[in-house]
Amino acid sequence: MTLMALSLSALFLNAFVAATILPAASEVMLWVIIANDPALLWPAIAVASAGNTAGAVVNWLLGRYLARFSTRRWYPLTQKQQERAGAWFQRFGLWTLLFAWLPVVGDPLTVVAGVLRVRFSAFLLLVAVGKTGRYVIIAMLASQGILS
Repeated sequence: MTLMALSLSALFLNAFVAATILPAASEVMLWVIIANDPALLWPAIAVASAGNTAGAVVNWLLGRYLARFSTRRWYPLTQKQQERAGAWFQRFGLWTLLFAWLPVVGDPLTVVAGVLRVRFSAFLLLVAVGKTGRYVIIAMLASQGILS
């Protein structure tokens, strides 16, 4: 496996994990990859976006199919997180999914979207647009050498 393929595979996995409740910093890995090889700008954006969106889909599935287990210890959200995300979702609607990339509230929003049975196609589109937009901005900053 080439170094490029290995880097992009690691980025996908890191971005996937970052979309769950597990701690990961996919932005840092994206930054490092692009700073070291600017030719990987668009492939890295695509891979990070795909991985992070796939992780959000897992959250949606957890909310959609496992909500009945929300009182179990292994369930990914506390009652407080779920209530906070649900309030955000009820207040601002479907468009909140554009902000699924935000720390603290983003991951719970994707689980709550599943609990609320948000149509999957709308969920996927909005989450992918938001997450990709974030990675495009980070990648562009990295490619310009800002904060390097």
